[in-house]
Amino acid sequence: MYWYEEEVRELERRRATRAPIAKPAVFYGSSTFRLWTNLADDLRDPRALNLAFGGSTLEACAHFFERLVPPENPSTIVLYAGDNDLGDGRPPEHVLDSYRRLADKIRRQLPGVPFSFVSIKPSPARFGIVDRIRRANELVREAAAGYPGAHYISVFEAMLRDGKPRPELYLEDGLHLAPAGYRLWTELLEPWRNTIFMPESEGCNGKALSSEQSESGISSVVQ
Repeated sequence: MYWYEEEVRELERRRATRAPIAKPAVFYGSSTFRLWTNLADDLRDPRALNLAFGGSTLEACAHFFERLVPPENPSTIVLYAGDNDLGDGRPPEHVLDSYRRLADKIRRQLPGVPFSFVSIKPSPARFGIVDRIRRANELVREAAAGYPGAHYISVFEAMLRDGKPRPELYLEDGLHLAPAGYRLWTELLEPWRNTIFMPESEGCNGKALSSEQSESGISSVVQ
């Protein structure tokens, strides 16, 4: 994990120098989140705190969790990772194991804090492993049902056209999101506003949406 150390230390330095955010919604994961530089503006809430680091695997997110997330005292957590694990040749079951490890840490160290997993996107650069992406997403969706306050947010189908990735959503590398991709994600996350940015009156009680919103490409898993 040494190759992530510099970025992780930079996030720790920023925490020491920036103004604190009371009960933030922490966005944690890989460069798909890290490059969302106007995240708080797009989601219209200053409580959005971006703690993603470039190239991160879901395994790395679990490894560095204690250093980055609990010190922020988050009200909710939103995860995006697993993309790079599969790209590195790891099987879907490895993604599942890393999700469970991270979910267990959240439950132990931040009891009552809801957490959401944004599904792994179907990027052009990795469409050759799309079956593994689908399988990893399904495994995580099923696993989320076993964690109180856990959510699975699907962006996968909305990013396809005629069964193929929509090219306008991606940068030239075919992997990272273009502005149009982030606009779509902003729309897809909107129905989850009260889950991601928990109203002050609810506190951190793990409540969540309970309905299936399959027509919009969004699903909820709650127990």
